[in-house]
Amino acid sequence: MPAITTEPATANRWDDVQHALSGGGDGRSCQCAWFTLTNAEFDRTTVDERRELLHSEVDAAPPPGLIAYVDGEPAGWVRVGPRTAQRRIARTRMIVTGTPEPLDDESVWAITCFVVRKEHRGLGLNAELLRSAIDLARESGARVIEAYPIDTSNGTVPSNDLYHGALTTFLAAGFTETAAPKPGRAIVALELRTANV
Repeated sequence: MPAITTEPATANRWDDVQHALSGGGDGRSCQCAWFTLTNAEFDRTTVDERRELLHSEVDAAPPPGLIAYVDGEPAGWVRVGPRTAQRRIARTRMIVTGTPEPLDDESVWAITCFVVRKEHRGLGLNAELLRSAIDLARESGARVIEAYPIDTSNGTVPSNDLYHGALTTFLAAGFTETAAPKPGRAIVALELRTANV
């Protein structure tokens, strides 16, 4: 079995972030900017501009995500961080109407994007990335983590839509489904600490 490890996306791992994002799907062109920009901003930016935005995030702290490695090779990515820093969330009707958490609460984190290189799919990297994202959020003081996964039990799902993650992966990690705002989509949450701590 290959050795799977995860590391924070820090400045010294920038090349690894790019390798993880470039192995299939929309990662190379999106640069994980979809949830940090509004529709208009995303449409106005080029791939190079999005790459520079992500580079600035990686250079700052906390890291905007984690990298999965398979036998030392960068193989996957997950975005995790304060929900307030992912501005599209507050503009997405499905989330706004379905979340029980106040949109301005900085103690709520969100997991919004997974990317796994084609040659490493089927190894359970999303589950490993999710486990590490939970750990990072807990260590960083998050109270709750939310995510917006796809329910893959409803039939065939285009692989590019799976960047949200699969509902089964989140449920297996202890998340609870808090809303089902439309067919095939869910809002899930994991409480890390009580509100008065």
